[in-house]
Amino acid sequence: MTLSLEDARAMKGDTSWFTHDRFGMFIHWGLYALGARHEWLKHNEEIPDDVYQKYFKHFDPDLYDPDVWAAAAEGAGMKYFVITTKHHEGFCLWDTALTDYKAPNTPAGRDLLRPMVDAFRAHNLRTGLYHSLIDWHHPDFVVDPSIGPLRNTTNKDELNAGRDQARYAAYLHAQVRELLTQYGKIDVMWFDFSYPPHKGHDDWQSDELLRIVRELQPHIILDDRLDIPYGWDIKTPEQFQPRGWVQVDGKPVVWEACQTFSGSWGYHRDESSWKSHEQLIQMLIDTVSKGGNLLLNVGPTGRGEFDVRALDRLHAMGAWMRRHNRSIYGCTAAPADYPTPQDCRLTYNAEKKRLYVHVFAWPFVHLHLDGLAGKVEYAQLLNDASEVKMVELPAWQATHETQNADTLVLELPVQKPDAVVPVIELFLK
Repeated sequence: MTLSLEDARAMKGDTSWFTHDRFGMFIHWGLYALGARHEWLKHNEEIPDDVYQKYFKHFDPDLYDPDVWAAAAEGAGMKYFVITTKHHEGFCLWDTALTDYKAPNTPAGRDLLRPMVDAFRAHNLRTGLYHSLIDWHHPDFVVDPSIGPLRNTTNKDELNAGRDQARYAAYLHAQVRELLTQYGKIDVMWFDFSYPPHKGHDDWQSDELLRIVRELQPHIILDDRLDIPYGWDIKTPEQFQPRGWVQVDGKPVVWEACQTFSGSWGYHRDESSWKSHEQLIQMLIDTVSKGGNLLLNVGPTGRGEFDVRALDRLHAMGAWMRRHNRSIYGCTAAPADYPTPQDCRLTYNAEKKRLYVHVFAWPFVHLHLDGLAGKVEYAQLLNDASEVKMVELPAWQATHETQNADTLVLELPVQKPDAVVPVIELFLK
């Protein structure tokens, strides 16, 4: 039965697992991995198709082993992944019937998406597909003055003669049908991106695209980049950390911060602004403390491996998650009546009635928690389950403290625990 547009607009995907699992892997992989200088290099350097073709002719990821990728994601504590089936360059990782510009026609010689999906599922990660609305290679994609390798050409009218954006939209829709009918259950559909007034919902025929997605996989989680105010399930702030729980019309919504290890999504050999282990772990904690998910990106190399710098950070995050993941999974922002102490972040598991204090800067001896006096049954460090005592300050010391009657005081070890970010687990009464 064909789904009506009205019904498609009203439908919502299943975000119950999403708001529990909290941590996913983004993967940006395409021909730009060979250029190794940003996934937008075709745009940045205004490279025409005939020059960019050298990457297509030499794309041969001979070391590609998706099981290794999936094991790295699982080891880091990630619970889902999102892979770029096609980025803005137009190159397709799967064996699409709709274009020759695809992995099987490169020296790779095969569908690269299917074994990836199979491997990540085998490691118990859910499947997400990123698909660019933009396509700088397709002959019907109309050249505009703002984005794309041909944006500064003076003969755009000549270039656009014969191009038909409606025909391109039909191609876009047909490829989405392939992805949503040939690869089993897809948990996330991540479209990217609209940029009105040059390209927006009319250019993608977003209403019809929404209807197709909801009809083929009703449970799917859909992002917010189709340039329509309805139909989406998650908001997707990119490359910044919101100050609080993301809201729409004054109401908190399901959201996901998409972030990179460095300044590039695709593999960038010479990019040096890589975030430290501590920054990345704090970023994950900060996101969950504001009710969100973190989708953290890896850009594999042209030979099909994860950059050693990425593997190093994934390993560090996994080591922290091994002992602290219960402060992430199933958690969200703490109730408003639990103020956050200085240099800390709070996460909260309502089902288990546990509050987690993530200590970004280790204090000396005492940690003061306003609003929690008499509400905590037991406290412990999460890394080793060692007790943290709840104490009353002696009178001589209390005279020098400015605290409320409802303040809980925890007595901490002088030395910071052996954890990048220590966590105190509070069992609430």
